[in-house]
Amino acid sequence: MTFRDSAWPEGAPCWVDMMADDVDEAARFYGDLLGWEFVDTGEDYGHYSIAMVDGRATAAIGPKPPGVQAPSAWSTYLAVADADATAERIAAAGGKLLLPPGDVGEAARMAVAVDPAGAVFGIWQAGRTTGVQIANVPGALTWNECVVRDYPAAKRFYAEVFGYGFDEPSHGDFEYATLRVDAGDGDEAAEVGGIGTLPDAAPVEIPPHWTTYFAVTEVDAVVTRLVDLGGTVHGGPVDSPRGRLAAVADPGGAYFRVIES
Repeated sequence: MTFRDSAWPEGAPCWVDMMADDVDEAARFYGDLLGWEFVDTGEDYGHYSIAMVDGRATAAIGPKPPGVQAPSAWSTYLAVADADATAERIAAAGGKLLLPPGDVGEAARMAVAVDPAGAVFGIWQAGRTTGVQIANVPGALTWNECVVRDYPAAKRFYAEVFGYGFDEPSHGDFEYATLRVDAGDGDEAAEVGGIGTLPDAAPVEIPPHWTTYFAVTEVDAVVTRLVDLGGTVHGGPVDSPRGRLAAVADPGGAYFRVIES
């Protein structure tokens, strides 16, 4: 269980959101599936709705900008102290900015980029919204990982831009590393996420991406409920070294994973 009301360490996944075709429908789905309650930020912010677990923010759902035909997807934002300086490092390391740094009212300063291996991610300079306030409990955000086809290039990029350290457990032919950042105060580097290779068998239409994991009490029951609510199952449930998990998508096609906490 993690509670946090201050800015997250540099490089830590600190926020996730999803742009939906119908925010109300998406909110009903996730509210039923994960028990979320929502706080609507109002018309000035396009009714961007904050998902709450036990009264604390863990994610958000917002509307797609007018005219945007992009598929619905969960986005991972990495914490930064200075969005503008980080944007310069992203470009210097071979990444590309899809959305340059800009203020989201008083909530944050953020940008969206794509790494050299093709995975899209955001950066988040905390303002009034410091990021996720609760994690690692049922219903809340619990893990983020980047999966790519060019693993060495992605590792070099994220190490250069965010200063990550890597811990590479043995997975046979599957290349994977956990991401570590300076926890501050002289503490041991904290494990904040993962990076790995897309399986060779993955269809070519699956792009490199960051994946969002939400914690649940019982994966099998959640998957059954997800199907009843109109979602789809992409894989699992299966047992993994980190717990029983499943790869799924909501009725709008937004992909995510659920894992037993």
